[in-house]
Amino acid sequence: MTSAYVHSTETFGSVDGPGVRFILFLQGCRMRCRYCHNPDSWKIGTGDVMEPEAILRQALRYRSYWGDEGGITVSGGEPLLQLDFMIEFFELAKAEGVNTTIDTAGEPFERTGENFAKIERLMKSTDLVMLDIKHIDEEAHKRLTGHSNENILDFARWLDEIGKPVWIRHVLVPGWTDDEGALKRLRAFIDTLSNVKKVEVLPFHNLAAFKWQTLGIKYTLKDTLPPSAESVAKAVEILGAVPRN
Repeated sequence: MTSAYVHSTETFGSVDGPGVRFILFLQGCRMRCRYCHNPDSWKIGTGDVMEPEAILRQALRYRSYWGDEGGITVSGGEPLLQLDFMIEFFELAKAEGVNTTIDTAGEPFERTGENFAKIERLMKSTDLVMLDIKHIDEEAHKRLTGHSNENILDFARWLDEIGKPVWIRHVLVPGWTDDEGALKRLRAFIDTLSNVKKVEVLPFHNLAAFKWQTLGIKYTLKDTLPPSAESVAKAVEILGAVPRN
């Protein structure tokens, strides 16, 4: 049996997939997004060590609240960095008839090697992928996250190839991700995909600034204000999205 490095859990999540959901936040991420609200989840190989059966037992206590659409969402950190656990956990969940969702930035994706075989297997027990596309432009993405977006966009294309339902998420950060031209290019990319069921615009907030300060990490967006209602509405219009508060 595998185990996971766990950051935290949420028992009544309502914004991380359809319906009411049990949210498992895994520890570890290689990206360094300037607006990350969980920088304490970055460090790999730390956190509470838990086995999939124990987590599933915990989640199933809340099943009566999930209704027809709810279930389990695994977020992070980055869930795809713990593939062995994810496979076992989701296969156990599907054996119980549970709806499964992954909230990911897609950064670990690659089309070759052992990891790709594991991702292929994981997708067989995954009902929905929520894919956070940080920025459509390569250089802007590197400045924002410290990483390329090449394999992230390729992950989106591959999910389309296999017909896996996807929700696209885009965090709207003034001065970083709200450029109208970039938003239109992102919309053009999304329009090439046939598997996208929803697009969400998530307005930036700096409520996690205290976490960065506590961890001793420089927070470069401390003077950045949330986007205006007009800016959010414009992004929603361009992306064909729905806003999220």
